[in-house]
Amino acid sequence: MRSVWFRTLNVVAATVLFASACAGTEAPADGLSWSDCGDGFDCAKLSVPLDYGQPNGERIKISVVRLPATGDRIGSLVVNPGGPGSSGVTYARAARSIVSDEVRERFDVVGFDPRGVGESAPVECLSDSRLDAFIALDTTPDTPQERAALEQGSREFAKGCQSGSGRLLPHVGTVDAARDMDRLRQALGDQKLTYLGKSYGTFLGAVYADMFPSKVRALVLDGALDPAISRLKLNADQAMGFERALRAYLESCLAEGDCPFRSHTVDGALAEVTELLHRTDARPLPADGRQAGESLATLGALTPLYDRGSWPELTETFRQALNGDGRLLLRNADQLIDRRANGAYSNQTEANMAINCVDGGYPKDVSAYAAAATEAERQAPRFGAYLMWSSLPCAFWPAKPTLTNRPLTAKGAAPILVIGTERDPATPYGWAQALASELDSGVFLGYDGDGHTAYFNGSTCVDDAVDHYLLAGTPPQDGTVCPGIG
Repeated sequence: MRSVWFRTLNVVAATVLFASACAGTEAPADGLSWSDCGDGFDCAKLSVPLDYGQPNGERIKISVVRLPATGDRIGSLVVNPGGPGSSGVTYARAARSIVSDEVRERFDVVGFDPRGVGESAPVECLSDSRLDAFIALDTTPDTPQERAALEQGSREFAKGCQSGSGRLLPHVGTVDAARDMDRLRQALGDQKLTYLGKSYGTFLGAVYADMFPSKVRALVLDGALDPAISRLKLNADQAMGFERALRAYLESCLAEGDCPFRSHTVDGALAEVTELLHRTDARPLPADGRQAGESLATLGALTPLYDRGSWPELTETFRQALNGDGRLLLRNADQLIDRRANGAYSNQTEANMAINCVDGGYPKDVSAYAAAATEAERQAPRFGAYLMWSSLPCAFWPAKPTLTNRPLTAKGAAPILVIGTERDPATPYGWAQALASELDSGVFLGYDGDGHTAYFNGSTCVDDAVDHYLLAGTPPQDGTVCPGIG
């Protein structure tokens, strides 16, 4: 169980082994002290205030990595993969796979773990075994006992975070991460920020632009969130996005003729998915000594929808699950929540919850989640209740919120490029359109495709537009829509 995830999947899992290599060194007051950390990368630590209200008080260290430009350098391109809670260090370690050679020639690619994440003063809440139990809690409670267990587990998660990271919790929100990013910009020696943010990284970029509009050079916000809508509305919209993606997957699966479902219609196959997930509530599927109950099964079915390239894996996942085997469902779920084969977790789930909750907008009344889950389940039968209840720990969060839901205008900023993918499951198309219209200098680029985020995911049209914008500072015409591929 977790609050809503906004992250890219296609390169993060493949690069996780590199994250611990960036021990780095302490940053002097006037910049960063870089050290070689392998494979052409340099690493450093940036010292920042824990509490920007007390700039001379306690400090924390932000882990930073860079891949130096290969040619005539323009400056630094700071990247963030989303989450919140995903490692920007790990993401930047995949620089050769996430940006074009032309961009790498002109920019140092720089990633950082936002505060509370990974190697940057990580939030710590639960042991691995307790995290297993928390994530397996039934987030579609249909009995008083299940709801009571969910409430208790959510309280214990919040209490564990307060116990393990109480002094940090009030300061892990996106506002403070944006302040850190401006400190990083200064330490890198860039007069203005050039940035590629995907998924939740678009929210971090938009908050930065709203706080520091005069420091914007070029921001690419790909797979955007709409900061103006409530957190429960975000959950509901995302659930409907995954429903649309599931329907698109089933249309493709049935058309290809190798689908594991008995039905030959999309609606019939959807009903079979519903029945499968509900069945795991009472009878979890075995999986090499573990069990895929309804929450983990739902997460395992949801994860491959992030990337159209994973649809064949989803077909095999459903084939296996319909035959009573939950191994692939658990493998998929483990990938998204960063649970390793030995049962150890990164702090991604804990950081995700901590950042979402302190960013604010969640109700404190449990009945509000119940009512929202009922409505979300009506609109998104497979994923609505699951995603809505997953935010319940925020009802008990010990730190006060630091943001309100409102449009971000970034008045006075240079043009900001906002990208939306038409059938993006995690960040619906309408969110990107809304953010582009809310930003005073927002420019919208659409992509008629599937999967989560668009840049460097197969569309030459998108890639060319983004590269030209990053290199020259000139965005495409507002409202341009790139055609799909394949």
